[in-house]
Amino acid sequence: MTAFAPTPEHFQWSSSGRVGLITLNRPERKNPLTFESYAELRDLFRTLTTVEAVRAIVITGAGGNFCSGGDVHEIIGPLTRLDPQGLLNFTQMTGDLVKAMRHCPQPIVAAVDGVCAGAGAILAMAADFRLGTPRARTAFLFTRVGLAGCDMGACALLPRLIGQGRAAELLYTGRAMSAEEGRDWGFFNRLIEPEQLAAEALTLAGEIAGGPTFAHAMTKKMLHQEWDMGIDAAIDAEAQAQAVCMQTEDFRRAYRAFVAREKPRFEGN
Repeated sequence: MTAFAPTPEHFQWSSSGRVGLITLNRPERKNPLTFESYAELRDLFRTLTTVEAVRAIVITGAGGNFCSGGDVHEIIGPLTRLDPQGLLNFTQMTGDLVKAMRHCPQPIVAAVDGVCAGAGAILAMAADFRLGTPRARTAFLFTRVGLAGCDMGACALLPRLIGQGRAAELLYTGRAMSAEEGRDWGFFNRLIEPEQLAAEALTLAGEIAGGPTFAHAMTKKMLHQEWDMGIDAAIDAEAQAQAVCMQTEDFRRAYRAFVAREKPRFEGN
């Protein structure tokens, strides 16, 4: 497999084996997003769709915080001066970032410490796994600036993670969800001490990356698509998906390993 080595301008990229690490790196401002970083993240996740060398992603923030959302001076201020078409272009672009995260085949692990607010909370929400720390504070702040809570898919995704009533409370009030609430409500898969967060996130992503790549991509695809299906349609769709997975060499290799009482080695084909 060819190495994948992008050089983004507005965040950091590194890799560890088959795991790609995205680090939002403006710690002096709690890692806010800008017009440019939204677009660059969107483009990266779109590119990852065809990158075989990367099999899982970790996204995190530098300096003890995940992401404080859209930069007040570089995004919020300029938005007040845009015409309606310019505003729609912006909101569609930010939504396209979430679409790109959901449609890239690699499972995404969000490693969340400290502030996780606004669009930062959306990034965490759009990931497949969320590991938090006891000091993580997650807030969907849109109503605090006179906007609706329905931003970047929040009204569709968040209720599915934590339930309709809890999502409504957070989206209407903008209050911060504590780390313990996030864990108990199902937003976080688990809580980890801050000094162990990066290692745990990379370990989880590494375990995923070492698994059956095509099958993981199919699982992610079906988890996404089946939100809009009835049970009968979902069962039929899963039958087709599983039949495709049974044609892979990974499936045959796992069978041979089982017969030989060995640990299977997945090669992504």
